[in-house]
Amino acid sequence: MTSQPPRKTPSILSRIQRNHGLEHATLHLLAQRFPRQFMAGYSGPFGIWIIADVPTETLRDVVEEALSRMKAGEHSLAIHPNCGTNFLTTGILAGTAGALAMLGVGKRAQDKLERLPMAAALATLAVILAQPLGMLLQSKVTTSGYPGNLEVLEIISQPQGKLVLHRIRTRR
Repeated sequence: MTSQPPRKTPSILSRIQRNHGLEHATLHLLAQRFPRQFMAGYSGPFGIWIIADVPTETLRDVVEEALSRMKAGEHSLAIHPNCGTNFLTTGILAGTAGALAMLGVGKRAQDKLERLPMAAALATLAVILAQPLGMLLQSKVTTSGYPGNLEVLEIISQPQGKLVLHRIRTRR
């Protein structure tokens, strides 16, 4: 009798990346069905949150479609232009550029004002460079378009004023 190797349990980081990819794929598909509607998401190791005023059954269908499409090879659904990774990348680069532009400036307000055009130019350049960098960081670090054997366990919806919080629990 040959024994099979033990199943490798995904790391916490891998679980977050795969859930983050599912979150983005779900938001892409929801936006197609509900254009111009506010939506947001958050990912963790045990699932995702979707904040959107959409029916739970519709969300269930969309989540299953997103997962199915990613498993079928549509890995690019895991990358989203409004990801926090993009915003954080932009903020760090623009803030750093502005700070660098002010290096060596004296304490006088007039000296700082004279450097303001350079700070604005460097911060603008940083914002331009941050766009592709943020997308690259998503694809290589913060998300995964390869869900593996990720599965949806349940969706629990809770109205919060005009918003609805949908907790999507996943495993593996």
